[in-house]
Amino acid sequence: MRGLTGKPWRRVAEGTRMESTTVREAPAGAGLAAERAKLARLRESLAALGVTAEFREAMPALLVPRPDVGLPLWVFVGYGGAYYSWQSAEKRHPVADPAGAARVLAGYIAGRTY
Repeated sequence: MRGLTGKPWRRVAEGTRMESTTVREAPAGAGLAAERAKLARLRESLAALGVTAEFREAMPALLVPRPDVGLPLWVFVGYGGAYYSWQSAEKRHPVADPAGAARVLAGYIAGRTY
């Protein structure tokens, strides 16, 4: 019988200590709290540009209405927390730059694509 590395298993004498890896589950809601904080920074940057964005607690996501007629834009934190994403994750911007993401989003909802 072989292990994950392809090497054969070897028997260990009873009572021999083996190194172990401890795997712990993240506290419930830990990832959501980080996403909410990132979305809050984006919402502040959008507000500075005069763009309204509503925070949705249940998702978490930002709902950005378009200035004219059209469906609102949903913005999420995706890609392992590294990017803001929208338009079915076809568009994205690094979360480390919320001001830049706000400028890109403002242009996007105004009809100027980047």
